Order: sequence, then C-alpha cells, then structure tokens
Amino acid sequence: MDNTNVLPLSATHEQISRLKSHIGQQILGQDQLITKLLVALLADGHLLVEGAPGLAKTKAIKTLASALEGNYNRIQFTPDLLPGDLTGTEIYRPEDGSFEFQQGPIFSNLVLADEINRAPAKVQSALLEAMAERQTTVGKKTYELPKLFLVMATQNPIEQEGTYPLPEAQLDRFLMLIKIDYPQAATEHKILQQARLEAEQNNQEPQIDYAISQQTIFAARSESLKVHVSDGIEKYIIDLILATRKPEKYSQELASWLRFGASPRATIALDRCAKANAWLNQRDYVTPQDIHSIIYDVLRHRLILSFEAEAQGITNDDVISKILELVAVP
Repeated sequence: MDNTNVLPLSATHEQISRLKSHIGQQILGQDQLITKLLVALLADGHLLVEGAPGLAKTKAIKTLASALEGNYNRIQFTPDLLPGDLTGTEIYRPEDGSFEFQQGPIFSNLVLADEINRAPAKVQSALLEAMAERQTTVGKKTYELPKLFLVMATQNPIEQEGTYPLPEAQLDRFLMLIKIDYPQAATEHKILQQARLEAEQNNQEPQIDYAISQQTIFAARSESLKVHVSDGIEKYIIDLILATRKPEKYSQELASWLRFGASPRATIALDRCAKANAWLNQRDYVTPQDIHSIIYDVLRHRLILSFEAEAQGITNDDVISKILELVAVP
C-alpha cells in the first residue's frame, strides 16, 4: 500500500478492509484476484477470470457472497444450456389459465458464470443483455435485475475442446480480465495446512460474524467515484487508450502488432478502476501507480492483435507493456 498522504480510515473503509481480510484468510496466494474482485465491486463492473482448475476462482466469489447482504448463484455453463436456464421461464398455471414468471439464477446479486465459454451464442446473448442493460427479456416482458449485480465469469485456458470463443462485444462488457497462476511453494504449504484443518473440522469454513450491507457497498462506490483525477492523470489515461488506436504515433513496431485498439468503454473502465484502487489504498487522488496496477486487466481482452504479432508470439500483455514504455508518465 502507498502510505503517502493516506486518509484516516472511515467507517466504510473499515468495513471493506474487514471484508478483504476475511476473503484473504480463506483464499491463500490470490491477493491480486481478491483486490480486483473488490475493485470490480466498487467500480460496478463484471469480471472475467482465466486460470487453471483448482485456483479458488469459485471459492473467491462464494466467500465474498457469504460476507454480503444479498444472494449468490452459480451457473455451470454447458453446451446444452438454454437462455431460460439463466433468465427463468413463464410457468403455466392451469387452475386459472395464467402464466407466472419464475425467476432464473441471473436474478442474484452475485453470479458465478462457470466456464462461460462452453455455452452457445443464444445463452451468451442473454447474459450480455443482463450484463450490459441490468435487465433480462423473457417473451415480451422485460425484468429489472438487482441494483447490486456482479457477474464473475471463469474460463479454463487449458482445455479448449467444446468451447465457444466469446464475442468481442461481450468481452468488452467485462470491466477486467484477470489471469491467475499457481501459488508459490510457501503458499502451497499454507493451503495444504488449511485443507487439513478444514478436513478435521468436517470441511466447515470459518464464518464471518457480520454481513456487510448493500448500502455500505453503495456508499463505498459513491466515495470511490469522488476520488480526484488531476488533469495530467486524465490526459495520461486518454493517451494510453489512444496509443492502442494510433500506435504508429509512438512506434512502427507497436503499429505492426495491433489490428484494433480499445473502445471508449476501456477509457471509462480504466478511470473507474484506478479510482477504486486509490480508494482501497485510502487515497482521495489517483496516481500513475493506480493506473499501472490495473491497466493489464482492463485492456488485455480489448486489444486485437495482428497476424504478425501472433506469429511472433507477442501477447496482449506484451503490447500493454510496450505502450507503458512509450507513453510518457505525468
């Protein structure tokens, strides 16, 4: 944490810090995932998490849900999933000849879309409406989703058989794409000890003795939106995004790597995430470090590389690193 000019811990800060600590006690070795999950919660966006099986992706959002006032649902995406399995369906009542809408699992505050890239296009379309419009349409009726609504989707980078690539429009709706890796040896040892302890306690995980209200989350969002962004930092954010669209201004090599750059939605996401990151670190202003800490997650799924870059083994993260080298820091 940057301790320069740290603000006093407010009541809202204190509750969010307790929440982060609680999740950190359950999810070992995934500090970045925990931080970005809270950033998404504060920035009112959705997360796409990519990582091998067994890295506590499901446990992370389930632990978050256990500490919040609200409901949680896990949806296992499969090739035979139907849109109605997400949104719900109208049930016919023979006693009076009417139809009654029965809500699906998408009507939850926190939704885990597990292995999202295994579902076909119609299901993705239904999920896209929910993520983008905070509503879902069944038949001729449209139903509003909860005000507190976060989708965390996961995908497995190892096994690609039976998967569908996500549309670019849907990828752009995710605030961040987080990539997580295996823990270090010392952390692996702690995970093993924790698993043994849970087994001795009949797999009962420690429960939090309070629930953070949705009003606290909304208050934290309001405070994070008020975090100051100076003119220089604002220009820096815009310059970074424009570098993805007009890379020839900075480097011909960079221009040869990119086919399409990031949309204006990326600019908004970078701004909101940087503010949320600053707020989590008890600052009322954004620094370049706030931007650097989240720019990879905000941009990596929004850049389309050229065939030349792919042939050279250049990754989206390589392109972002190059942009950070070329664009002047204020």
